[in-house]
Amino acid sequence: MSTVTCPNGHASESTDYCDVCGSPITAVAVAVAPPPVAAAPTTCANCGAPAAAGALFCETCGYDFTTGSLPVASSTPTPVVPPAASPTPPPAGPDSWVAELWIDPDWYGAQSPEDPMPSAGLPGLVPLRERSVLVGRPSVSRNIHPQVDCGTDSGVSRRHCQLNTDGQRWWVEDLQSANGTYVSKPGEPVPTTPIPVGQRRELEDGDRLFLGGWTRIVIRKALPGEV
Repeated sequence: MSTVTCPNGHASESTDYCDVCGSPITAVAVAVAPPPVAAAPTTCANCGAPAAAGALFCETCGYDFTTGSLPVASSTPTPVVPPAASPTPPPAGPDSWVAELWIDPDWYGAQSPEDPMPSAGLPGLVPLRERSVLVGRPSVSRNIHPQVDCGTDSGVSRRHCQLNTDGQRWWVEDLQSANGTYVSKPGEPVPTTPIPVGQRRELEDGDRLFLGGWTRIVIRKALPGEV
């Protein structure tokens, strides 16, 4: 609808007298109302996603509200990055150590335990992968799980002795065991004196530990393929 301006500056729809002040309108200045501006869409015409007022394109699918077209897909394929391979554990180094568990008839004869000695056979092999290794007999009720399990020998204490290493050398320490921990070198006779409780004794490659009624443990460096 056209409007006019009265001499006092009021906008009036009446063209003879001002709607505001009633003054006669002599010089008519007709102001033409501008056409309404179409509001931006509130939803995308392509995917139906909500769109902010005044937005030029859909943030979801890229639909252009001004041209009514979708963006052109790139002809360059996105490179596929293969997943990283799982790291493989490093092979055992030259300073890997193992513990051989033997049933020793000579040690059994020297101890004369009440339990009968099991049949001697091939030794058990325990890789020494930790810096501190417990030697003893397991107990579920007391939550004792030694890495070097001597469970068949009742003369071995639950927490008999401890093996410790700095990565190059090994030591053994008796943990106040009932029957003591004995150490000897290869080729030496069966030992008769236990190591003092609470004192660490350094072990060399091939040294032997004697404990319980028949258990002999050889501490040595691992051979290729053992660890």
